[in-house]
Amino acid sequence: MGLIVALGFAATSTPAPPQTSTPQAQPVASEWAPPPAPYVILTFDDGPHPKYTAQILSILRSYGAKATFFQIGQNVARYPYLTRRAHLYGNSVQNHTWSHPNLRNVSWSTFRSQVLNTDSRIRAQTGYTPRCLRPPYGAVNSLVYRRAAGLGKTVRLWTIDTGDWSRPGTSVIVRRVLNGARSGSVILMHDGGGDRSQTVAALPTILKTLTARGYLFYPTWCR
Repeated sequence: MGLIVALGFAATSTPAPPQTSTPQAQPVASEWAPPPAPYVILTFDDGPHPKYTAQILSILRSYGAKATFFQIGQNVARYPYLTRRAHLYGNSVQNHTWSHPNLRNVSWSTFRSQVLNTDSRIRAQTGYTPRCLRPPYGAVNSLVYRRAAGLGKTVRLWTIDTGDWSRPGTSVIVRRVLNGARSGSVILMHDGGGDRSQTVAALPTILKTLTARGYLFYPTWCR
């Protein structure tokens, strides 16, 4: 999907305010090369959650799949063992801010503390500093890109929004992924921020079907 699609969808149940400017600055480069096979990147936002993150990690492991978890710092502080488990299972854990604000509307000092405090909590459990930042709601502008780059972060959004935050039904989540999946697709789902039982229920069918189509589940494009 094109850039407009990737930037336009809200990442949680609260709609993003309209974007008033086109990003000008480019995020810092990330050392990454795609695998030599069709692949998708599964991403899960707003965790960790003691119920849903644990279930999703178990399902991913049973299928030999990896994902990227964009985690909220205050949730990492509450459930550090889940961040550690995600990392130990071979997934990537990245930064989704401390408390999920709209980064277009905060001061530099707030932006910095939102990112760096989350980095600190994740680093304590994984041993590395996240290289990627997913701004809440997918809300970006040129200032967000510049500030993220100033903190050494690559901004990463998505190309397929499952809309799972709105609980549209398990079959709808599955259909949106399977109809939209192409090699290189970045799929947005959630493991926190509300009832994610439909996401959990949809995941085995998504993994089984895409595996049958020959896709790999690449854990990250952030390292």
